[in-house]
Amino acid sequence: MDWQGQKLAEQLMQILLLVFAVVAFIAGYMMGSFQMMVQIYAGGVVLTTLITLPDWPWFNRHSLQWLDPSEAEKHPKPQLQPVNSKKKSSKK
Repeated sequence: MDWQGQKLAEQLMQILLLVFAVVAFIAGYMMGSFQMMVQIYAGGVVLTTLITLPDWPWFNRHSLQWLDPSEAEKHPKPQLQPVNSKKKSSKK
């Protein structure tokens, strides 16, 4: 799954869970059944999981282009600069 696919999966998950929560609340309120509300929401969670968890092809539309090993050797890795730490001076 590429970066844009991860973002899409996250957005879909949030939207679907919110929609199922609202639908479950309304249905449970109208029917006067807490059990029905929980069952509808649980079904929504399962459906959302089946839609967003697997690595479906539409989550891989923007694949990353990796360097060949020979090309990667030509570009050195950036070196981390040590953080300048200030020495504490002791007052006498």
